[in-house]
Amino acid sequence: MIINKLSLINFKSHSEQSFEFSPQINCFVGNNGVGKTNVLDALHYLSVGKSFLGNSDLNNVKSNEDFFVIESEIQNDEKEDIIKILQPKESKKVIKKNDKSYDRLADHIGYLPSVMISPYDSNLISDSGESRRKFLDAMISQTDSSYLFDLIQYQKTVQQRNALLKYFAKNRTFDKDSLVIYDDPISSFGTRIFEKRKEFIEKLNPIVQHFYEIISGGKELVNVIYESHLLNDDFHNLLSQTIDKDRALTYTSKGTHKDDLLFEMNGNSIKKIGSQGQQKSFLISLKLAQINRIKELTGKSPILLLDDIFDKLDDTRVSQLIELVNKESFGQIFITDTHKERTENVVKRINEESRIFEIS
Repeated sequence: MIINKLSLINFKSHSEQSFEFSPQINCFVGNNGVGKTNVLDALHYLSVGKSFLGNSDLNNVKSNEDFFVIESEIQNDEKEDIIKILQPKESKKVIKKNDKSYDRLADHIGYLPSVMISPYDSNLISDSGESRRKFLDAMISQTDSSYLFDLIQYQKTVQQRNALLKYFAKNRTFDKDSLVIYDDPISSFGTRIFEKRKEFIEKLNPIVQHFYEIISGGKELVNVIYESHLLNDDFHNLLSQTIDKDRALTYTSKGTHKDDLLFEMNGNSIKKIGSQGQQKSFLISLKLAQINRIKELTGKSPILLLDDIFDKLDDTRVSQLIELVNKESFGQIFITDTHKERTENVVKRINEESRIFEIS
């Protein structure tokens, strides 16, 4: 999958902007605040239909405008597809492929897989389990549409169960039979989610270690540990055992919606013992392993979005990273940087076809 062209209208800071890309390396250079990261965010939209920064769609419409449009020409094997995203202020977002609208965003996920490496990745180590669950779900959803379906249905069912628990508390009543109606669907969807998460992490781990050794040159043993209530119990048992607790809390306290990932180095939390450099190398290794798994499972080479990576690594390691990605044939690369000369020097050392776009 290669993005040949991209055009933006009223997207964030860009009134109107268009690009014709290299199939290999594309760099956006300019001062801070000129909209380089916004271009990467537009590419992220093409992949998963939303901002990687977590902004609401309406907040990405340029100030004093009524809509934004992201349109791209994508080389898909022997044919070209046109992907268009339209977000009016007064109605819902529309995503079209070759002028045909998707009925659901979920139908588009996986068409153009992507992986983002940005300064915000450090949140995966420092934040709560919710951010790591979202990361895990995003990884698997790009490779498995049935997983995404199960995830959506599971979340809806848990919300319905929680709403009933709140209703009971508000009205000082309780009907166990009404509550256990949700046990079967929650168990069914949740167990499939658990099994796929567990398998995905098991296969991801040796790849993370492989890339960590290359990037860091270190001998540390790094691990991604999957934590889940289902590792030690059956879902039906969990729901049965926690029914009184859930009634008191007014929400479902155990299940795959409470899963987490632990990042370890030599058996200890990388958050506690890892230096800043080790943590950065680990996070980049995790993202490269994600690319590897997506390519292995789908046959597609994800686009790689590298936002301000010079903030994370020195020039030599940036060169090593990009050379490594090229050697592994990971796909098209998009980079942002504040220094044009630095970017040019890195790209020259790699000897790949590249284009540099100055954003002002």
